[in-house]
Amino acid sequence: MARDELPREDLMREAVALVRRMELEISGESDPVVVGFRRDGSASFFFGDDPALHFNSRHELRRGYTAGKLIKAEKGRLAALTRARTESQTQLVRHDLSEAETATYLADVHVRLNRLLQSLEHAPVVLRQFPEHEDLLTELQQWFRELSQPIKVAQAPSSG
Repeated sequence: MARDELPREDLMREAVALVRRMELEISGESDPVVVGFRRDGSASFFFGDDPALHFNSRHELRRGYTAGKLIKAEKGRLAALTRARTESQTQLVRHDLSEAETATYLADVHVRLNRLLQSLEHAPVVLRQFPEHEDLLTELQQWFRELSQPIKVAQAPSSG
């Protein structure tokens, strides 16, 4: 594990597991938003360098990254993992989120995704996409139609 955090790579070029992906300019977001889909239809959202949200193919939140913390789902609950560094090693310190912390986190996720959804109704600017000639905006709108409210937490952090 790296000792120093670096900005994310160019996700449009590097995130090959996201076989369909696009970079959008969204009102209310200072950085472009990258949205991608894996082969199984699971989706990932990157709001600049922070936060990131990852869903499984059932549209359940499975992982996230926010404010320097890795968030992962286990048995329908969320845990935050924070890097603790010493001179010789880096450890992940686990904190199981309480119901109140989970509700706060999911409310933030809802706000971010809702802002993105609203932008889809006002001709968002697609900066780049791969593959170039697929209708990824329609796929994203369909994904939002299938997203349950409230957002469900996955049983496991894996995408399957």
